[in-house]
Amino acid sequence: MQPVSARPFIVGLTGGIGSGKSAAADIFGELGAAIVDTDRIAHLLTASGGAAMAAISAAFGDGVLTEEGALNRPAMRALAFESPDARKRLEGILHPMIRQESERQCLSASAPYVILAVPLLIESGTYRERVQRLCVVDCPEAVQVARVMQRSALDEAQVRAIMAAQASRAERLAAADDVVDNAGSLDALRAQVTGLHSRYLAFAATPGAL
Repeated sequence: MQPVSARPFIVGLTGGIGSGKSAAADIFGELGAAIVDTDRIAHLLTASGGAAMAAISAAFGDGVLTEEGALNRPAMRALAFESPDARKRLEGILHPMIRQESERQCLSASAPYVILAVPLLIESGTYRERVQRLCVVDCPEAVQVARVMQRSALDEAQVRAIMAAQASRAERLAAADDVVDNAGSLDALRAQVTGLHSRYLAFAATPGAL
């Protein structure tokens, strides 16, 4: 096992659906942070031939697969929201694989620090074991709904159902060490992320400075 001292400085980045977490992560990456994105890992695991697809097919049948053998996300989303048990079974397949791969990527990163982008980081309950700092990307719920409806085929009720299954805005803010307000422009987001990047570089260079 790699000694604890060899672990990089890891910042957990999270936010509700439509908050702009991915946009913030992209800016951190442009500034030089290593980005470990669990959404991207999940997409690779559930692509055609992905490591999770055999187990998903065995658990749920071909009805949640595309013709190419990838995960049919709309079909799986509908099933998961109709059945909490189905959602738990899917999470039981994916979460251990995602955690293992994200840990591997974090440990192999050569950047000054790592941004671990996880949509449901707070919901995991064990996030403090994985990160030294927690950054929450925040915006009003009405903005979340409008953004998701604009970029997807989901209606307001579907978006709010997804939001209801996530930690509340108040819960995320209560857990945060740092908050990025993403109710405004991309330039405003970039300015905030740039400021945090400087702080995280300083934290990474001086262990124990937190």
